[in-house]
Amino acid sequence: MTTLSFTKEITELYAPSARRVDIVNVPEMKFVMIDGQIEIGGETSTSEAFQDTLNVLNGISFTLKFMSKLDRKNPVDYNTMPLEGLWQPSSKKDFKNRSDWKWTLMMVQPSHITDEMFESAIDSLKRKRGEIPALTLARFEHFHEGLAMQIMHVSSPGLVSMTFERMKDFAKDEGHKLRGLFHEIYLSDPRHTKPEKQRTILRHPIK
Repeated sequence: MTTLSFTKEITELYAPSARRVDIVNVPEMKFVMIDGQIEIGGETSTSEAFQDTLNVLNGISFTLKFMSKLDRKNPVDYNTMPLEGLWQPSSKKDFKNRSDWKWTLMMVQPSHITDEMFESAIDSLKRKRGEIPALTLARFEHFHEGLAMQIMHVSSPGLVSMTFERMKDFAKDEGHKLRGLFHEIYLSDPRHTKPEKQRTILRHPIK
């Protein structure tokens, strides 16, 4: 059985410094994606849609992993990647209150995962769990973020706005402009990690 390791370039994208903002060039990768929106008055920890989508994405990713591992012709094992979120703020742009923000939650998949494997994983989960709304919204797409800045945020989600202001100052000083959507990569499970110790990569495309 082959054990797959992501390339050094990919690995470095998921281990940024917490002390400085870095510029990276994010290559095109394959993702399982689901779109949604925080309910009015809700937040990530209380949003039913957000939590359902998180569970579905984990289910799809682990199903694909086991399908790959059990393939008779070319079995490949690998570690699943963390949850990521692209965020489109409401008019208030209040990071402490994401009520009514739109999101795309997603997880990276290895390059050998195919459309056919994705469809098979969806069918398998439907047989086990039924027609879960988030499951019917899942899609498998290439996503190319390109030039971006990022930093590791080690603290509670409520303090993200402070780190993001630091990122904006960096972009201005370096002559870059923001483009695209604010991007978070969740390295900690908030259900089992104290808020002050949560590790989240903050990324934003620039030009």
